[in-house]
Amino acid sequence: MDSDTVRLGDGKYLLVTTFKRDGTAVPTPVWVVRDGTELLFWTVANSGKVKRIRNNGRVEVAECDFRGAKSGPTTPGTARLLDADGSEHTRRLIQRKYGIVGRITMLGSRLRRGPNGTIGVAITLD
Repeated sequence: MDSDTVRLGDGKYLLVTTFKRDGTAVPTPVWVVRDGTELLFWTVANSGKVKRIRNNGRVEVAECDFRGAKSGPTTPGTARLLDADGSEHTRRLIQRKYGIVGRITMLGSRLRRGPNGTIGVAITLD
């Protein structure tokens, strides 16, 4: 397994940078889990991140703190949106990794947005 995948997946936060059509970078800190050779995170299904990933799966990732202050080297990767089963798998992994805070966050999100209001995203490092 790639050491960058392990290092980034074992961290608490990941800075995911997606790109607008004009090439403008948009960095966003997210919770992250490692699943085999991929990094997974979840987000609101109609968020800007999702729209940008649909348009262009190229991303850059780095370790960061909860505010998004980068604390490690940037690594390029490719993101893809997950189907309903993959998104549910991502939610379960996040709940397991982040404990009670993860479970409460997932419950609140499901109550606010419904079962299809969030989506899982998988990143494979280049």
